[in-house]
Amino acid sequence: MADNKKQDKKGPFPQNEGNFFKPNRFALIFLLIIILSALYLVFTKDRPVIETRKYSQFLERLESGDVASVSIVDDREIRYTLTSDPSVAYKTLIPYFDDQLLLRLQEKGIQYDGQKSDSNLLQIFLSFFPMLLLLIFFIIMMRGPMGASGKNGMSFGRSNARRYGEGEVKVRFKDVAGQAEAKSDLAEVVDFLKNKQKFIKLGAKIPKGILLVGPPGTGKTLLAKAVAGEAKVPFFSMSGSDFVEMFVGVGASRVRDLFDQGRKNAPCIIFIDELDAVGRKRGAGYGGGHDEREQTLNQMLVEMDGFGTQEGIIILAATNRPDVLDPALLRPGRFDRQVVVGLPDVAEREAILKIHTKNIPLGKDVRLDVIAKATPGFSGADLENLCNEAALLTARADKASVTMDFFEEARDKVYMGAARKSMVLTKEEKRATAFHEAGHALLYYYIKELDPLHKVTIIPRGRALGVTFALPEHDKHSETQSRLMATVSVMMGGYVAEKLIYGETTTGTQNDIKRATDLARQMVCEWGMSPLGFMAFGAESEPIFIGRELSHHKDYSEGTALKIDEEIRLIMKRCYERTEAILTEHIDQLKTLAEALIERETMDDKEIRILLGFPTEEKTPEETQTAADSGNGENSVQNEPAAAGSEETDGPDEK
Repeated sequence: MADNKKQDKKGPFPQNEGNFFKPNRFALIFLLIIILSALYLVFTKDRPVIETRKYSQFLERLESGDVASVSIVDDREIRYTLTSDPSVAYKTLIPYFDDQLLLRLQEKGIQYDGQKSDSNLLQIFLSFFPMLLLLIFFIIMMRGPMGASGKNGMSFGRSNARRYGEGEVKVRFKDVAGQAEAKSDLAEVVDFLKNKQKFIKLGAKIPKGILLVGPPGTGKTLLAKAVAGEAKVPFFSMSGSDFVEMFVGVGASRVRDLFDQGRKNAPCIIFIDELDAVGRKRGAGYGGGHDEREQTLNQMLVEMDGFGTQEGIIILAATNRPDVLDPALLRPGRFDRQVVVGLPDVAEREAILKIHTKNIPLGKDVRLDVIAKATPGFSGADLENLCNEAALLTARADKASVTMDFFEEARDKVYMGAARKSMVLTKEEKRATAFHEAGHALLYYYIKELDPLHKVTIIPRGRALGVTFALPEHDKHSETQSRLMATVSVMMGGYVAEKLIYGETTTGTQNDIKRATDLARQMVCEWGMSPLGFMAFGAESEPIFIGRELSHHKDYSEGTALKIDEEIRLIMKRCYERTEAILTEHIDQLKTLAEALIERETMDDKEIRILLGFPTEEKTPEETQTAADSGNGENSVQNEPAAAGSEETDGPDEK
């Protein structure tokens, strides 16, 4: 169930009539500045340089007979030139009324005249030109948009939440496939917003805040819009990162403004996406740092306590990291309820595919139920991407409808990466890759705990030179110890095959070794699948400001560390011996499969069964059951969900 977020009709910048920062107006202002600058240069280029002198210096020059001419401006300023240097003009202010000045000029035979000051409107404008230029720049900065929100500089303290009026949100619960439990919980919110008095009479209190929790792409934002669409109330949408800006106190101010808008438009829904951006635990971080985010969080906590349930304001928030949120946000009275929006199961995936293929012309051979079974672990966004990729592949091939082959190719592209058909491998690299992938693929027919093999290819995809890909028959939510041991064994298939054929290995086994070692370590340290028993070793120390595991706290002794290393080594040894025994016994089939891969490059399960003589109606040959049972450990269930994967040969960039 993907979140089909519609673009705001107004676009990223609101098209207000009073919006000063439009491209054409900005160009006009810029052109005007250039013209005025040119005029200023024209009018000031040829003007003589006038130096200022004291009145006493003027009198000295006058007595010495060095003054050539005099101009009296407005009875308060004297401009004069000297006989010794006529290229420079001088000026001085008359400090007092001198009624003898004209007589002295006449006695010396100096030409003099009077004039008005040459100041006009243009001169006044040019004198204030630098200040005017600064004012225009300030207006542009204040009225222009500040970021993608379209808010101007004078409103940076106001909330930039996107507001949808009553009935503007067209999404309904019927547009959200699956998630029956989540929709049931949110239906109470819709009922409260529509029939508030029914709850008030019974003394019932609707939750103030509802936190939507789930992996990315599962439709949390879409569910929030569906609630607003069903209730037909105003809907305020804002991302957690939109609260915090470069100015201190802006985040808290925006929180206040957002809740003020909510009170004015009650009943309404306030939706905060990616809540973990602003709601992380307080006091995190090394070496201090500014507390703007914490001030924003504190203001949000105060505001959520500051309104009652009878006001009709419902706070919805979404996050995929509930583990990093501040406990004060999750207490009763704030986010009272957590609604889990998980990955869809098979039936839900089929329903989601029906929604996303509604406008896609499908071929007669397309079976959405088969596609749903073949896409375990896909989120709604992944399924939407799958349908879009299939449509793009169809358009590229100039076909009228999307067939099953295009969906198959699109799924492989999403799962394993795009095929790099232009990448040229040498004959030896291609042969080594074929034996590596054949070593992985053959084990799927001799180890019964593994999921059925789907496809093996030596065409480079993504960063891998080859891929072996298996699909589970149904969704899995836990794994047994025997299945995990089988998974480690199949990861070693490429390594063992290279050793058997060439007597040495390549760097392409790097990813297999790392994944197998990590899985074995989890079995020992986290899931208790070793003689060390029911204990967890290595508690996580997770810095909140990073948001991911950075280090492990060593809560065990050096002696225990040696035992852990020994148990991991024993798991790896047992799996290696099992893989080596199977591939050694069936080395002829290994060579046959590798040679076929060199020729065909890609083979699916049916082709491999026909090539090696396995019964096509059986997923695992009966004669291999005894071999598959050897080496299995005790049956123990782990609590982590298992995802379908592929064994990859790393590309040259990882060697």
